[in-house]
Amino acid sequence: MTMPPIVAALRKHKAGVVLIALQIALTLAIVCNATFIIYTRVDHVRRPTGMDENNLFMVEQQWVGAPTGDDKASLQKLDVMQREDLAALRALPDVASVTPTDSLPLLNSSWNGSASLKPGVDMRSGNARTTYYFGDEHFLATLGVHLIAGRDFTAADVVNKGFRDNSQPDIVIVTKALADKLFPQGNAVGKVIYLNGDNKPSTIIGEVARLQVPSVDSWASSFVWNATIAPVRLNANFSRYVVRAKPGRMQAAMRAVPGALYAVDPMRVLDDDSVKSFADIRAEAYRADVGMAVLMGVVCLILLAVTAAGIVGLTSFWVGQRHRQIGVRRALGARKIDILRYFQLENLLIAGTGAVVGIVLAIGLNMLLIRNFEMDRMPIVYVLAGLAVVMVLGQAAVFVPARRASNVPPVVATRTV
Repeated sequence: MTMPPIVAALRKHKAGVVLIALQIALTLAIVCNATFIIYTRVDHVRRPTGMDENNLFMVEQQWVGAPTGDDKASLQKLDVMQREDLAALRALPDVASVTPTDSLPLLNSSWNGSASLKPGVDMRSGNARTTYYFGDEHFLATLGVHLIAGRDFTAADVVNKGFRDNSQPDIVIVTKALADKLFPQGNAVGKVIYLNGDNKPSTIIGEVARLQVPSVDSWASSFVWNATIAPVRLNANFSRYVVRAKPGRMQAAMRAVPGALYAVDPMRVLDDDSVKSFADIRAEAYRADVGMAVLMGVVCLILLAVTAAGIVGLTSFWVGQRHRQIGVRRALGARKIDILRYFQLENLLIAGTGAVVGIVLAIGLNMLLIRNFEMDRMPIVYVLAGLAVVMVLGQAAVFVPARRASNVPPVVATRTV
């Protein structure tokens, strides 16, 4: 099988060849980038938080007519109310552990700032950005966070402060990522850091393996593992509690929470979303990522299907046009396999030309996404995988009309219109 006859035949159908080649090029460019987007979104969704997420749920409530917390007496009243809630929740038979907190990974509600090695350094000039979690001595155990160095908080370490109190804690526990950022040489435990440009030092007493920040948005990607945990009960007219249920008893524990809290103080607001499993928090946080991955998958399937249909249609049209010519070739001794190979080689030439253009478009589209949408650079493996897909798709799509052409009998050459 020589190329000149194929090229000569394609020159007679320039419009169809150009359209199919461009369709293949666009499909390759879009499928490569869409597949890369799907991978990044799935990788984002599957990112571990650093917690043991099983049997974990959150309670969020607001007191009605609660003290303001602006003075010492009302602040202590709020703290008493919070401790009463904690005692009631810990007394539930299906509950293993409870801690108060300001936020949770993936909750999209966070306190963020900076951690520095020198006092008085503002947030923009700090050594590292960080998010803050407040909790008591049960925080690590309740969240299932792994302590890898130093010690945990004790009851004596825990203090309470108002929602608008900007004072910094005496001691903190940090994630390994933040410790490595601040102290690349290691041994962060026992070292002093300064939070939010304050002059008051905070001593690191422990280090945990990992704890993700609450936000999943791109603005937090530079410090996604930089968390600082302070032994603080935050007092306000609302509160959040993280509850770890006993294995297999989470639903029962969640159902028991509203009644237990109303028994302590009925003057509070608990709606349908006040008690939420961490699985629901995760699903809500990544809803946009999952939706984007599904959309990109559908777009890829539609593009591939349309491209395959275009190849089948164009090849079928050419087979109809060349019916008599195919019969002549058969009469001159061409085998069925020769006719089949002819059309497949013809398609390979068209698809190869389109693929070369598609590779350039794929790289260009990726550069455009990087510049305008903060996308990462697409690895070459996605381009090669996309190339393989469109080439195999082209060969598969042309097979049926090519086989039909190979079945044209030699007697067709002797027929007249």
